[in-house]
Amino acid sequence: MAQLIPQITQDGSYTFFSPEFDEAFHSHYGARQEAEKKFLEPSLLKDKARLYDPKNSRSLRLLDICYGLGYNSASALAGIWSVNPQCRVELIALEIDSTVPLQATKHNLLAQWPMPIPQLLTQLATNKHLQTNYLDASLLINDARKTIQHIYQMDWQADAIFLDPFSPPKCPQLWTVEFLGLVTKCLQPTGRIVTYSSSAAVRTALSLAGLHIGSTPGVGRKSPGTVASFFDDNLPALSPQEREHLQTRAAIPYRDPELQDTAESIRQKREVEQHNSPLEPTSHWKKRWTSPLNCMISGVTPK
Repeated sequence: MAQLIPQITQDGSYTFFSPEFDEAFHSHYGARQEAEKKFLEPSLLKDKARLYDPKNSRSLRLLDICYGLGYNSASALAGIWSVNPQCRVELIALEIDSTVPLQATKHNLLAQWPMPIPQLLTQLATNKHLQTNYLDASLLINDARKTIQHIYQMDWQADAIFLDPFSPPKCPQLWTVEFLGLVTKCLQPTGRIVTYSSSAAVRTALSLAGLHIGSTPGVGRKSPGTVASFFDDNLPALSPQEREHLQTRAAIPYRDPELQDTAESIRQKREVEQHNSPLEPTSHWKKRWTSPLNCMISGVTPK
């Protein structure tokens, strides 16, 4: 087991750094804050938990794609049970590297959440499945492109889907039109997909899957996140800057028709499509939105 060293973030919580992807697992502005602000809050899981009736309601279902250290699931469970301790939750978590959740528990990084969440997720990381009166959880270890097909074939649909791979340039295989199309098929009609990414390519792929797109607040000075659902009711609107971004070459999505291409192949195919596209170059959009006038309008600080 390769040793991952905890690194502190600005809110006092810890994350790991991935040598393979050359990225941290969380924003350095705050790992726990990111889980709560970019995943739990826009998912509306707490609102659904308030309405949960143990006599008449089915379990709340959460699909956590790229489970990692377990922070997003921990925040979701804490939020749900803070408003309704009797709410039953079904959790399916997807992760390719079983050592990451194991080392998070080894370093006691889940201790920042209330009991019994640290013990439950430690058991999940160790045994890959657990069942209690209020939680039925499975941790599936494999390429998410394979496990999402299994979940779709189960006809299992989530009230919320957390989409948390490494960034699109580093891990394009989990941001493609084809992958996100399958992810969307695992979403309840009233559910939401939430992610930290504001990538125009990702937002295009979600739109092609039939979803409406909204923008979620940034964490610290980071860019906004994205929330997507089948209905646009109560979705926070995209800014003019974000809407224009979707009309540039940056919005050309990643593609992986057979769900088995390498990351490099996916990147190369997109670069060719961008090169041949009649859409506005993204550099022109960026220059326009860093002009003094537009920065005053949008509140953006020029770089």
